[in-house]
Amino acid sequence: MLAQPEVHTANGSVPATDLFDVRDKVAFIPGGYGGIGAAIARDLAMRGARVAVAGRHPERALALARELALKGQSAFGLGFDVRWPGEIRDAVTQVVDELGGLDILVNCVGTQIEEPLLEVTESAFDSVYAVNLKAAMFLGQAAARYQVASGRAGRHVHILSVRSRLGLRGRGYSAYVASKGGLAALIAQQAVELAPHDITVNGVAPTFVRTELVREYLEDDEFRGALEARIPMGRIAEPADIVGPVVFFVSPAAGFVTGQVLYVDGGITASQ
Repeated sequence: MLAQPEVHTANGSVPATDLFDVRDKVAFIPGGYGGIGAAIARDLAMRGARVAVAGRHPERALALARELALKGQSAFGLGFDVRWPGEIRDAVTQVVDELGGLDILVNCVGTQIEEPLLEVTESAFDSVYAVNLKAAMFLGQAAARYQVASGRAGRHVHILSVRSRLGLRGRGYSAYVASKGGLAALIAQQAVELAPHDITVNGVAPTFVRTELVREYLEDDEFRGALEARIPMGRIAEPADIVGPVVFFVSPAAGFVTGQVLYVDGGITASQ
């Protein structure tokens, strides 16, 4: 019988087949019932993680948790508002109490209010900032506080966008681009502060993904055609395209990777 291939890590040798093993890890997924979040939640649950699906609409979180439970997977749904740090802290406490810990944070929350630069309102800008950047700050903090206090290693992943480094011609994206660019910088800072605690912080930045959030854009034939023409691979991303990079970042395979943003964009940032 052939010997099982092994990969050597700082914590010893790991069977190659275990490089992407997340069995029994607790994954907290704010925004976990959206198009991208649900794909990630389903995949991590299938791989044996205990999944907490969360967001502002508890009925949607509970519905996905029930779907996973019916498949024999471990899942928990809860509602909370990421705009309020106190609710974030309470949600983390609920996850720890319900599932016995917190190993993985996958932040899938995000919003966009499109306004041309000359018409941007303070209320809209603040709303986008609160969800896309401020929430990420306090989600990372709340998860890390538990992980540091318990001596538990952690994996944090935030979903960004290619708009963290690219503007979007002809659209009113000031608030969105500013918040996602700020999130890329926040990932780098949280990564270096948390590295001594064996907590990694990374980001996955797709281009447009076929979800409900961007449905109206993709239904515009002219906009979609121009977008596909700019993407070297010639197509719009699907939620499943985002799952693999997230699994990599939260698994043993990425144990020495932190502070990085992986652009999952069909080559668009390489060509612009």
